[in-house]
Amino acid sequence: SATSYIIINHHHHPYPRQRFYTKPLTTSSYYIHIAIMTVSKSFTEALKEEAGQQWIRVVNHKFTTELASGTIDRNVLKRYLIQDHRFLDSFVVLLASMIANCRCLEDRIPGCQFIALITGKENTYFERSFQAMGCTEEERNAIPNAECTEGFINLMRDVAKSGNLGEILAVLVVCEWSYQTWGESVLESTVREDFTCYEWVDLHSGEFFGKVVQYLRTLLDKEETFLDEDQREKVKKRFLSAVALEEAFFENAYSA
Repeated sequence: SATSYIIINHHHHPYPRQRFYTKPLTTSSYYIHIAIMTVSKSFTEALKEEAGQQWIRVVNHKFTTELASGTIDRNVLKRYLIQDHRFLDSFVVLLASMIANCRCLEDRIPGCQFIALITGKENTYFERSFQAMGCTEEERNAIPNAECTEGFINLMRDVAKSGNLGEILAVLVVCEWSYQTWGESVLESTVREDFTCYEWVDLHSGEFFGKVVQYLRTLLDKEETFLDEDQREKVKKRFLSAVALEEAFFENAYSA
């Protein structure tokens, strides 16, 4: 006989899980397959669509292709790295807040592994890059935060302080998913001559980083099941704010 498929929610800590149950369906003349379910976009996909053209501009920004080709003006790259390094501390606070607010140990462990990368290999990249560029700590300290840098710091600190897991994840997903998207798109064409260029691509591409992004997206998709409409709007607002800041951040690197 044909089979109809019914999807129901099975509520079990820490997340509702979807399970499939089947029952036989017979007809006298032919078999009919009935799917009693709606295939919908994930929450993170829907949020990305809400960002529309701005998301597309971010992941296709000229900074990314110039960086991969090694043709980027080194003053542009230095300006970018100085500002990016400014909110590394706030990003660590944000990530630590996510780990603290996750719903179970299983969800915390990959975040712990990722925070080790951020405070290790990525932080070392900044230090080595500044040294290679002859950019001293005194020079960096004399440069004020850009408006978009202040915006990112405030956003990260605000959502971290709120303890709202959905809003925390919204910002993290934008930061990491947008970078993975452009990182993977330029990876094959990346010129491997100047580590200050190609290592930034490598840090935001590859299997490990892909798993990090999938982990963050999955957490946010699952967290959506706990949100009411008002909370979903707040998460969307944080997501879109982060996308706007990502575009402003790239643009700022080109402002002399």
